[in-house]
Amino acid sequence: MSCHDAPAPRGELLTSSPVIALVGSPNVGKSTLFNALTGARQRVMNAPGTTVELQTGTWRQGERRLRLLDLPGTYSLLARSPDEQVTADAVVGAGALAAPDLIVVLLDATALSRSLYLLGQVARTGAPLIAALTMNDVARARGVDVDPAVLADRLGVRVVAVDPRAGRGLRALGETVADALAAGVPGVRDLAADADADQVFDWAEGVLGSLGDRPRTPHRTRSDRVDRVLLDPWCGIPVFLAVMWAMFQLTTTVAGPLIDAVDSAVNGTVADWVSGWLPGPPLVGAVVVDGVLVGVGTVLSFAPLMALVFLAFALLEDSGYLARAAFVADRAMRAIGLDGRAMLPLVIGFGCNLPALSAARTLPNARGRLMTGLLIPYTACPARLWVFILFAGVFFPEHAGTVIFALYCTSILLVVLGGLALRGVLFRDLAREPLVLALSAYQRPRLRALLVSTWTRVRSFVVKAGTVIVATLVVVAALQAVPVTGEHPVGDVPVEDSAYGAVAEAIAPVFAPAGFDDWRMSAALVTGFVAKEVVVGSLAQSYHVAEPEDAAAAGGLGEQIHITLERTSGGHGAAAALAFMLFVLAYTPCLATVGEQRRLYGGRWATGAVLVQLAVAWVLAVAVFQSFRLLW
Repeated sequence: MSCHDAPAPRGELLTSSPVIALVGSPNVGKSTLFNALTGARQRVMNAPGTTVELQTGTWRQGERRLRLLDLPGTYSLLARSPDEQVTADAVVGAGALAAPDLIVVLLDATALSRSLYLLGQVARTGAPLIAALTMNDVARARGVDVDPAVLADRLGVRVVAVDPRAGRGLRALGETVADALAAGVPGVRDLAADADADQVFDWAEGVLGSLGDRPRTPHRTRSDRVDRVLLDPWCGIPVFLAVMWAMFQLTTTVAGPLIDAVDSAVNGTVADWVSGWLPGPPLVGAVVVDGVLVGVGTVLSFAPLMALVFLAFALLEDSGYLARAAFVADRAMRAIGLDGRAMLPLVIGFGCNLPALSAARTLPNARGRLMTGLLIPYTACPARLWVFILFAGVFFPEHAGTVIFALYCTSILLVVLGGLALRGVLFRDLAREPLVLALSAYQRPRLRALLVSTWTRVRSFVVKAGTVIVATLVVVAALQAVPVTGEHPVGDVPVEDSAYGAVAEAIAPVFAPAGFDDWRMSAALVTGFVAKEVVVGSLAQSYHVAEPEDAAAAGGLGEQIHITLERTSGGHGAAAALAFMLFVLAYTPCLATVGEQRRLYGGRWATGAVLVQLAVAWVLAVAVFQSFRLLW
């Protein structure tokens, strides 16, 4: 990579508007600046040919519009990860990303030496650049005062002091960018284009030394005093566990009433109104109501949950605690090849897999994000708990709590074993490196920035993952409305006589080695692929039980399931029930999760993950049934 590399032709990211790229190290305020400049005019995308996420947005300056690109944070252009490689390629226009018209390098006033090193590397490529100086208030609190005019004079390039959290300096930055685009930018002073890494480092130290006296011992700040507690293992770990508990509560209890309210409004009031108004044949009504409306209701019911989790993560990240949590959890996560930052998404998975996948987007490494995203579906979300309570209550009434606890322990074991397997097969390139974090000072989160970030991510989920969910539910509804015999009209078909029931009947023999080869069981599992919440409802519908919640205790639905599994298992109903619960635990959590995996990682990874989950679930169910039937 050098200044002699020819820039690539403009790619799909770029339009006729000038393109400005933000480059900086992690926690320097780059994404905060991006949000402040673009507002809600932004979208999340993957860099072409990768799973590395980029944000691109529109920066309006009067009548003029600029395209702003938020590149992944990096400490160096000597890439050691896919994320850093995307940034390094984007700076020079290599690969599928075209070279930007101007680069804004963010300089952290609290760690100027490290930031100047990155700026020197960018300058060495010959890319046009200016600098934005951030964290000035934190630096002053530590006894360090960086004068942007003096720094600009020493560097030979324009430097603008900005505080994106408070909105200060944004107009000056816009004017500087406009001037740079119109008049061009000079090269960085005293740095040769062929300088090696050591020479760039010496240059950065020289610039730092020329800025005048700097305190040898920085002032002890409030953040330093708080970190003495939060980074201490005896205090930090309990605090970290409390934060995880709060996140779990958020996904299981706080969002519950919101989810129920949205689902009731869409699938109740709106569905009834549409059913009474919709003309046409019954098949159309079934597809529109049971397919499109149920799909829209599913997506919208998840939206409040997603918004709460996104808001909570933005709060933790903006305040500075997220990096501390990663530090505390790092040692435990290294057992499966990940670092501590992966702990929070996995914990959230026990509340709901869907926001857990989105929470994994905070991980800085694309390979780490992908591996975490493949492990999250093995965390037991509360929707599976409904199935566990029903089957454990029927087959293990004296030990139901112990059985359910064992299932959650199995979930944790699957995450660990899955991580070890992925680490040894597909993620050998995920190097075991020490966790290096720049712990920025604690800051008070800004409401506007939090809301903009939350709105952008929720909108992206609703539009992209929602399309996949609605399309699949339309297919399922159509299959449930089409009879396979001439005894029922289209749109008014019992489940067992529909095309959906025929599919379930065809699938049932696959589960014979696991002891539950009955069409009602396989139909419930097929429906559970859409959402685990409907497994019990599907069984109730198949058995024609009116109130599955009441029947779950002992009689009614539970009694009929007991009879069925005793028959299909040859008298080993308890072993078959345990196998069924383990299959529910291990296979694909819900269609929304698959849609989110496809959105984040692409169709190939999402499809492969589903196939592996089904294989693991089947092998686990068969192994458990064949083993335990010898004991019972």
